[in-house]
Amino acid sequence: MHIAWLGKKSPFCGNVTYSREVTNALLDRGYQVSFLHFRQDSHDTHTDTRATSIVSDASHDATACEVPLPCFYKSTLYTIPTLKSSKVLSEALRQLKPDLVHASLTLSPLDFVLPEICEELNLPLVATFHPPFDRRRRNLTSSTQHLMYQLYAPFLANYDRTIVFSHIQRDLLIQLGVPPERVAVIPNGVDALKYSPGASNLNAEIGAERIFVYQGRIALEKNVESLLKAWKHCEMGDRSQLLIVGDGPLAASFMATYHEEHGVRWLGYIADEQRRIEILRGADVFVLPSFVEGLSLSLLEAMSCGLACLATDAGADGEVLEDGAGVILNSQRVTAQLQTLLPLFRDHPEITSLLGYKARQRVLERYTLDKNITQLEELYAEVSGCSRNIAVSSA
Repeated sequence: MHIAWLGKKSPFCGNVTYSREVTNALLDRGYQVSFLHFRQDSHDTHTDTRATSIVSDASHDATACEVPLPCFYKSTLYTIPTLKSSKVLSEALRQLKPDLVHASLTLSPLDFVLPEICEELNLPLVATFHPPFDRRRRNLTSSTQHLMYQLYAPFLANYDRTIVFSHIQRDLLIQLGVPPERVAVIPNGVDALKYSPGASNLNAEIGAERIFVYQGRIALEKNVESLLKAWKHCEMGDRSQLLIVGDGPLAASFMATYHEEHGVRWLGYIADEQRRIEILRGADVFVLPSFVEGLSLSLLEAMSCGLACLATDAGADGEVLEDGAGVILNSQRVTAQLQTLLPLFRDHPEITSLLGYKARQRVLERYTLDKNITQLEELYAEVSGCSRNIAVSSA
């Protein structure tokens, strides 16, 4: 089967990771994949359908067709395409003749016209809908994300299937008018062989006995300041370090207030995946204090590496940690809760070991990339079969 994948290659975010991991796995299973993505440089104005490397992961030998789509601007949150991008996309799909189009939605105006393009070309269309959410609108950030769901719901009803990561997300879209039969729940998955417990020199490198980690964007919706306030208040001592892995608009201001004398180390964005794995393997506790989430890949990666995990009940993260796989925080009381939990996890390594084991087991039970791809294959077969039957009936 030939899949035309519409997604992101940059800047780095969860959507980029999702596209890379899923397309590589599809290639490994023998699928043909054409990767269509937005690009801002001067070469955007032509459609290049020559076989090129699908991702920057040099360890992956497979190649696929790659098509750049012109855009004015792209960020981790949204994309602004040029006026001719829809024409470039339509012509590329016409030439490629895929069996199915899968759009890992980039929050772009092109998302709204894609169903029309695919209907005209008689192509089955699947979407993955990534925007974070909170099951309860408890603050401005979660209310804004709810508006995004309201905006997209009428258009998602025109996709053959929309993939979301949890039943909470599915229920929300159904409440907003998307037909139930058009919403599929396929959780994010992580490569549990690659992200696994293992040896690491991090303790010696950092000079700490207990290591806590946050990994993600340093932005308002991630609520990193609540973690930093709790850490500073607890005076965790010389034996413990908090590593902040990532970058974002609030990084500079936080770095000026919370620094090494408080036991906080700012490592910035780390592109090297193996280095990120080494950090997770050497750490003890992973903390994710977000106001809103989808289903955090960073959380799943930490769980798969055997870290004890604390995360808010925003998005589907609480669902991932329920029934003892981790500690679920209330997103409105993060600082107060962490002031109790951080010293507890510092002083009782047996607790972190037990929770780390349970976290790893939860990933193996529910959230492996292999299971994710198998579910995706079943959905592709179902959608392609339905579309072929409709086409035959129409004829």
